[in-house]
Amino acid sequence: MELTIFLKVLLGAGLGAAIGFEREISHKVAGLRTHALVCLASALLAAISIDGFKQYAGLVNYDPSRIVSNIIVGIGFIGAGAILRQEGKVQGTTTAASLWAVAAIGITVGLGFYKDALLVTGTVFLVLRSLWVIEHKLRKRMKLKEDEYNR
Repeated sequence: MELTIFLKVLLGAGLGAAIGFEREISHKVAGLRTHALVCLASALLAAISIDGFKQYAGLVNYDPSRIVSNIIVGIGFIGAGAILRQEGKVQGTTTAASLWAVAAIGITVGLGFYKDALLVTGTVFLVLRSLWVIEHKLRKRMKLKEDEYNR
């Protein structure tokens, strides 16, 4: 493996782990390892889609965006597994969305947009960590129970 690709994979793992850490301390079904793995795999596949086929330039017609689009499709299956419905209540949609977000972060790293990946990671972390407070206050103000609010 080329050093550049390996470093992209390491950065992807670290950024995914940061989001996974938040999910872990919130006691969600997909945590540190899952988010790190999704992000690093997305970074690897995106990096390979750009760098891995350079040696075949002119010999093979390829479209790097096809790999990226299929990463997003594949994450849909993992995200669907994170969503549960029990007793009329749907749970796991935020975790599914965070998995989708770390896949996008991994793609961003794999394509070489490092600053953007760092900024988005921070934004996702802030959304996950702080918006629930606003959500809770709104629910209280509207006098809604948890299940009524999530419909």
